[in-house]
Amino acid sequence: MLHVLLKQLSPLSSVVVAAATTNNRDRSTSVIGRPGLLQTTDPMKVFPAGVLCMTDVARSQPLTVVSSAAKPSQTINVDYRQKTGEKKLRGTVVLMKKNVLELNDLKASVLDRFDELRGKRVLLQLISSVNCDPENGSQGKVGRPAYLEDWITKITSLTAEETAFDVTFDWDEEIGVPGAFIIRNEHHNEFYLKSLTLEDVPGEGRVHFVCNSWVYPAEKYRKDRVFFANKTYLSSDTPVPLQKFREEELKNLRGDDDDEKRELQEWDRVYGYAYYDDLGKPCMGKEYARPTLGGSSDFPYPRRVKIGRQTTENACPMMLPVNIFVYVPRDERFGHLKTSDAIAYALKSISQLVKPDELATLVASQNEFGSLKDVLKLYEGGIRLPEFLQKSVRDNIPLETIKELFRPDGENFLKFPVPQVIKEDKSAWRADEEFAREMLAGINPVTIRRLKEFPPASKLDRKAHGDQTSLITKENIAHNLKGLSIDQAIDENRLFILDHHDSIMPYLKRINTTSTKTYASRTLLFLQDDGTLKPLAIELSLPHPNGDQFGCTGKVYTPSSQGVESSIWQLAKAYVAVNDTGYHQLISHWLRTHAVMEPFIIATNRQLSVLHPIYKLLHPHFRDNMNVNALARRVLINACGIIEKTVFPAKFSMEWSSAMYKNWVFPEQALPADLIKRGMAVEDSSSSHGVRLLIEDYPYAADGLEIWSAIKTWVKDYCSFYYKTDETVQKDSELQSWWKELHEEGHGDKKDEPWWPKMQTREELIELCTIIIWIASAYHAAINFGQYPYGGYPPNRPSTSRRFMPEEGTPEYEELKTNPEKAFLKTFAPERQTLLGMATIEILSRHTVDEVYLGHRDAAEWTTDADILQASKNFRKKLEEIEECIKRKNKDKRLKNRSGPAKMPYTLLYPSSDPGITGKGIPNSVSI
Repeated sequence: MLHVLLKQLSPLSSVVVAAATTNNRDRSTSVIGRPGLLQTTDPMKVFPAGVLCMTDVARSQPLTVVSSAAKPSQTINVDYRQKTGEKKLRGTVVLMKKNVLELNDLKASVLDRFDELRGKRVLLQLISSVNCDPENGSQGKVGRPAYLEDWITKITSLTAEETAFDVTFDWDEEIGVPGAFIIRNEHHNEFYLKSLTLEDVPGEGRVHFVCNSWVYPAEKYRKDRVFFANKTYLSSDTPVPLQKFREEELKNLRGDDDDEKRELQEWDRVYGYAYYDDLGKPCMGKEYARPTLGGSSDFPYPRRVKIGRQTTENACPMMLPVNIFVYVPRDERFGHLKTSDAIAYALKSISQLVKPDELATLVASQNEFGSLKDVLKLYEGGIRLPEFLQKSVRDNIPLETIKELFRPDGENFLKFPVPQVIKEDKSAWRADEEFAREMLAGINPVTIRRLKEFPPASKLDRKAHGDQTSLITKENIAHNLKGLSIDQAIDENRLFILDHHDSIMPYLKRINTTSTKTYASRTLLFLQDDGTLKPLAIELSLPHPNGDQFGCTGKVYTPSSQGVESSIWQLAKAYVAVNDTGYHQLISHWLRTHAVMEPFIIATNRQLSVLHPIYKLLHPHFRDNMNVNALARRVLINACGIIEKTVFPAKFSMEWSSAMYKNWVFPEQALPADLIKRGMAVEDSSSSHGVRLLIEDYPYAADGLEIWSAIKTWVKDYCSFYYKTDETVQKDSELQSWWKELHEEGHGDKKDEPWWPKMQTREELIELCTIIIWIASAYHAAINFGQYPYGGYPPNRPSTSRRFMPEEGTPEYEELKTNPEKAFLKTFAPERQTLLGMATIEILSRHTVDEVYLGHRDAAEWTTDADILQASKNFRKKLEEIEECIKRKNKDKRLKNRSGPAKMPYTLLYPSSDPGITGKGIPNSVSI
């Protein structure tokens, strides 16, 4: 046993003597006398001549121990006097301890406090942005260790919340202005590091570090975690002392060859690319097998992030009915508030809590929906649960507090909120005007296009599919054109089409082998003098029974308000709605937002440093997208998942979206380009947005152009501040690597397309960043948050059909004549799928309490550039003005498409919203 006397010499010459002992077995050091006064940062061996670094626990400051060679019972003088130019630098660290949903993890809290008692603490070291360490070449000089103070005594709430800790650094002139810091977590458990703020830094004043990252125990990492101050640098402008740290951080995020081979763990921070090879569950049988999407010309697809899960060949069935804890890089996972919300919303769905056979029993117990009044009971009183289903609910919900949400008598379990489309008028959805209006102001207002030729032609290969020209004739529509000929109506931009023929026909024969029974469709509409659209005809087609090469067979239906023909017309509109709902969910929504955005997130994390201006511009628009996508692959788009059970393409859903990806063109995702492509607008330099709408009262487009222009102005102001010339764009190595990897790997199946921007000019950079932000924010908001307000009433937006159109002389036709409501519901509203679909879109249509909306950020001090902060403020102010403008337009009685027969104002592009199902609000990202 080695006994050493330690004598403290304070600047005031007061002396405190304590004794320290060293255990030779584990080389640990303890202090005898005043507990916790001193502890070593290194094992206390036989001291060499020179300096031994020790720590004053009470002050959290290193001590310089002056000694020649320590021997038993030798007195060591500890000198507190500062070096010349040295001072204490005070800082505040804000973090959130490990939590379980909305509560702190008490076990983790106890373990971390025990670690503190054992000397295992949270260490921080400043990194100079002005001076390099002579022993490490061009790497910035690293300061002395400092530690978070008062971890043991800091009182924290039972609920998960942020806590501020003091930290005191030794600063000297060699450190200068800190540009980064190292953090080592010696505790057992991770914590969420939000920020570090230094005050009164010589020559700089306040220095703020935005972190927003989970920091796991140091043993989990191969390299120490490094965080940078909130300054912004192009790669070539990075201070030399920080350059290696910047490069090393990107290298860590890209991973290495070993990371490609192993299964990733929750603390890993690796962003790699993978195919959609985890959708199937072949171990459950051949019917659960699904093709890999991506990496082939047959099934091209955007890449997803490598998540360390098994591929489809080895995938095992999901054991729990609800499992939102899926693997993605830790900083991409939902926050604790959103996780809690997601669980609460999921628990509202009976389909998530009971087994399929039990749900079928419930459906049978209700004797199907006999009438529309039966559907309305879902909003008025819910469905009474049989006793065995009540037990299933109790057994599947582990928390007693959550069980109390459900009444023991089984009443009101399935009580859904009233969808907005029937709130004012329960029958307005039937109107032709409302049917047409929703093509301009509903949940899929991005598919309608102007008709340029009659009859409508097909672009399908005639050799493979025969003649697919429309069956609609002049006689079907001429009498409803207000005296115009068809050619005149086309020339005057009065004819429009909702075309779901070419996209569906190649898959229709296979789709109809499932429980689905549906058609390809074309719907023609006429623009009336009051700005509303009038349906003229609906064509429903099937593959030719003699073979695809013979084209198709079909029938044309026209509006009717009398007798059985009126009921047939309602069925025809519903078949169109089925197609439009499926196209919306799988193509407009999933493919064109969720799926196509994920490669941008991966490439940005791999190639753009957190110091890069484009990283800082785009990062808010990636929040939660990756976690949502991983969850979707687990329960929504997987084999026999919710989408296959509720949307008409069934088991072919993802194959179909892969086929539609072949037509995806990145530059055409810009709103003006999309409107021009669909013939809904023409270029017009005199118009405020550079295009003129051909249907002036087109709510999605009119409001969308305002938002688009506001985004583009913000992006232009931002990019022009950092990129003064085109040459700056061309010479930005990180930017060029990002864009190259994005289209060569992230969207690798389209890498040879000629339409990819070349990233050679500021104009290209501004346009593509505007497109990315538009897709993630306003476009996604417009097609997502109206799902329940419009589709929560299934007769208005059915998602599947299980019977073909009744033929005259059949029992189904007689039922249609005598009980049209029941015939309608038998065809389009099978109860099990209806309940499952309603519960799903109810969840998808909600804003969570921690939503961050367009123009806002979750960190106020995200940059130090005053011009950029002012431009951001201007952007928010413009969005507020746009919201007020939308409110005024919604009150304008002349704009009939803004409310329609359902008296449902178009609010989906309001920038702001409260939590819940509001039918408005533009989050920054694809966050649900």
